[in-house]
Amino acid sequence: MVVISSLIILLLVLVCLGLIESYFHRLALSQLPIRIHVNGSRGKSSVTRLIAAGLRSGGIRTIAKTTGTAPRVIDENGKDRVIHRLRSASIGEQVKSLRNFSKKKIEAVVIECMAVNPQYQWISEHKMIKSTISVITNVRPDHIDEMGLTLQDNAMSLSNTIPFNGKMVTIKGDSTLDGQMNKVDTKINQLFKNVTKKRKSKFYESTIKDIPDNAMGRFKYLEHIDNVAIALKVCELSGVDSKQALEGMINAQPDPGATIIWALKFSKIKIYFVNLLAANDPESTFKIYNQLQLRIKDNPVCIFLNTRNDRRYRTNQLLDLVFKNIKPNALIVRGENLPTQFNVYKKKFSDIKITELPYDIDIEDMVNEFKKINGYYVIGIGNMVGWGEVFMKELKRFRA
Repeated sequence: MVVISSLIILLLVLVCLGLIESYFHRLALSQLPIRIHVNGSRGKSSVTRLIAAGLRSGGIRTIAKTTGTAPRVIDENGKDRVIHRLRSASIGEQVKSLRNFSKKKIEAVVIECMAVNPQYQWISEHKMIKSTISVITNVRPDHIDEMGLTLQDNAMSLSNTIPFNGKMVTIKGDSTLDGQMNKVDTKINQLFKNVTKKRKSKFYESTIKDIPDNAMGRFKYLEHIDNVAIALKVCELSGVDSKQALEGMINAQPDPGATIIWALKFSKIKIYFVNLLAANDPESTFKIYNQLQLRIKDNPVCIFLNTRNDRRYRTNQLLDLVFKNIKPNALIVRGENLPTQFNVYKKKFSDIKITELPYDIDIEDMVNEFKKINGYYVIGIGNMVGWGEVFMKELKRFRA
């Protein structure tokens, strides 16, 4: 009886603590009138930053939180604050962040979704953030082990962050790729529209047609026009004039993983490096590659593929992209135990100069490989986290 009584008391204490925690969380949310939750396969960090910059430009005190290449809090003045974690990332930190933000008397918070698992995505939205505006940037084949094998599976997983009685924004299906993909995107958006209707929310599609012709060239880095279109629509729904919002976005500090073209100089050798390491799915990578064509022109191209041993399916996808679509003049691969298809490609595309390097290659030795390709546009793809971040810091020393 004593043991049972103790367990009952413990249970009651835990219930009371839970109710207290729930009360303070609801109180924090009530002090954040605009809550924007950004989800999607690609571009979440960039869109989060763009939205926050646009809102601030419109006079709305805004804090943003990204969890992409390098987790950051972008404060109400637009300054980056690095997030230092003492343990691995957990969606539970969103609750603490929201409570901290609510104490700063801000009007809007823009938060990148941390969750990949469908159940955690649901909890992030419906138990933690309870967004007034939900964003889904796009749907691309990624995290197939957790989100499903098909685009429809991925879309259903991402739809977990669509709110009840709120608003949902995505990109219009006919504004991204060729005709075949347009049909797929249209079907995906219809899926989102159906889910939004069931949750009594309003569905909005942004379009690149709303972006002025000269706007994209004013960005200091290579930004996706789709990302800007989505951010612009969110700002408009939040009451910010589109021209004012766009000016704020153009002048905002880019994400650490943003696509910036560096001119690198090694003594008498000069190359251009394009960092696409953060855009690590084939579709996004190829889309940016096509955007680069006006800049590359007749220069030779070298693809630098930085692989991950635990993402072999992605390595397969990116190798297919390199050999079937990009067909560069040279290819440098950092990786081991590459798929057998790689050997097939090497024989079939013998005109491509291929260099294979191990995972434990020294950063300096990697730089030396770049010194061998004078005049090239080197495009880095694959993976940014870890070794990629260290390598980018090293390359930065050689910027002309």
